[in-house]
Amino acid sequence: MDSTQNPSYSTHPSADQRTHVIHIEKWGKPDVLVGRDIRLPAPAPGEVHLKVKAAGVNFADLIMRMGLYGTVPPRPFSPGFEVAGEIVRTGGQVEGWKAGDRAIALMRHGGYAGDVIVPADQLFPWPEGMTAIEAAAIPVTFLTAWICLFRAASVRKGEKVLVLGAGGGVGTAAVQLAVKAGLEVIGTAGSEAKRRFVRERLGAKACFDSRGDWETGVRGVVGKRGLDVALDPVGGRSTRACRNLLSPLGRLVFYGMSRAVPGSRPNKLRAALAWWQTPRFHPMDLIRPNLGLHGVHLLHLGGKEEILREAYMEMLPSFETAELAPVLDKSFPLTRAGAVDAHRYLHARRNLGKVVLEA
Repeated sequence: MDSTQNPSYSTHPSADQRTHVIHIEKWGKPDVLVGRDIRLPAPAPGEVHLKVKAAGVNFADLIMRMGLYGTVPPRPFSPGFEVAGEIVRTGGQVEGWKAGDRAIALMRHGGYAGDVIVPADQLFPWPEGMTAIEAAAIPVTFLTAWICLFRAASVRKGEKVLVLGAGGGVGTAAVQLAVKAGLEVIGTAGSEAKRRFVRERLGAKACFDSRGDWETGVRGVVGKRGLDVALDPVGGRSTRACRNLLSPLGRLVFYGMSRAVPGSRPNKLRAALAWWQTPRFHPMDLIRPNLGLHGVHLLHLGGKEEILREAYMEMLPSFETAELAPVLDKSFPLTRAGAVDAHRYLHARRNLGKVVLEA
């Protein structure tokens, strides 16, 4: 495999070493995932070879597998944005990391693998006291939530924030960060067990059924004053409801469109319907109601990736004291069968928190 096929790997191959990866070779249902043994490149200068102990599974992986994700490399490629592992060796010109160190990595893809080659500047310290599956569950969830709240929305203590999908990976991270920052948190979730967890374990003031009339429920909590911030990874009609609930100077942060993927099969008609139902905002539409609109994509920061390190290092002490912690739902083996089962599990919307593949 060369770097044009999968830029997650270096162009400096080792002589003999191989690793097992889980590939997307065609678009489709979870069972299109395949296991392959590939040649493992040696790390180039500035890169490290990381032995993967666990890899996070995200909803974006599912969208990518279905061929509906906006930016994907040429097939075949391995999905997976985040891993936790141990450094086997470095490629030179790497400072602060050495063989034997444990680290977390954030990557564009390639995480469903036994080994990965990643730039050293994409590594983050492994929090003391955390297991591999806990460490692998951090990057996408907590960094996305942090940027949504503290950079995009610039939240202030005492503000009212709505978190759609509060029982998911990013949602549980966002609720924790918002409560810690002194915000009044309202959530939505698809089961009573999730709603109870969000209220009783994470500290949200209220959590409503995402499949019901949650807009009326939220309005009953916030009253005429409205919301200050809404975090929306859903799209469709939910985005319009969020906009309707915002108070003057309220901010809507949009970071996904899960409504476009109602099942495990690629369905471009349903995706197009969700796209059509999501409102478009002309700049003039934002002036009179004094609203702010933000989009967040963790992997497209255009040269501002230092924000991710700033965010992570700010949260690290709280990870090590367990004041902040990823909510883990279930782990599956880091195998082709495990990845298929993990994707099916996420498609069924069964997860409360994060799903991880464990080596």
